[in-house]
Amino acid sequence: MTESVLQRMARGDDRAVRECIDEFGGLVRAIARRMTRSHADAEDAVQEIFVDVWRSAGRFDAAQGTEKVFIATIARRRLIDRIRRSKMNAQMDPESVLEDLRFATPGNEGEVRVDAERAASVMAQLRPGPRRVLSMGLLEGMTHSEIARATGLPLGTVKTQMRRGLIQVRQWLGLEMTAGLGQALT
Repeated sequence: MTESVLQRMARGDDRAVRECIDEFGGLVRAIARRMTRSHADAEDAVQEIFVDVWRSAGRFDAAQGTEKVFIATIARRRLIDRIRRSKMNAQMDPESVLEDLRFATPGNEGEVRVDAERAASVMAQLRPGPRRVLSMGLLEGMTHSEIARATGLPLGTVKTQMRRGLIQVRQWLGLEMTAGLGQALT
């Protein structure tokens, strides 16, 4: 079995770094474009993300998931950190961010765009309360406690609306509810 790009990066293979950027650069750029306000912010974020991927490569475990998922998770976390640091989440309109997903251009992975369009359509069908809570949690990266403070809702209500909203979205999208996925998202 050949070593993955991330395993080679962890070993210090300089060529693996270039291969990682070549292979996953489009994915990282697409995620960054969706979660930042400008092209310059997205480019800065991409650089930060790949530095973080390089630092974290030793933690990659193929038994836990694919390299793509590992890198996408790092990208999402880094971008959420950037949003929080710059307090952009207070300025973002979650509904417009959701609408922007319909026009996302994820590079060479057209199925991601179709999935984003379906998800945006389903989110738009939710009642306003769960839609707002899901948007704040998933699109703005806010925690349950932050959502409760921002909305004035009790923490238990936020958690309930988040869980029910996710269940409804999964049902409408025809996704099976697995224990790990349900626990990870709620």
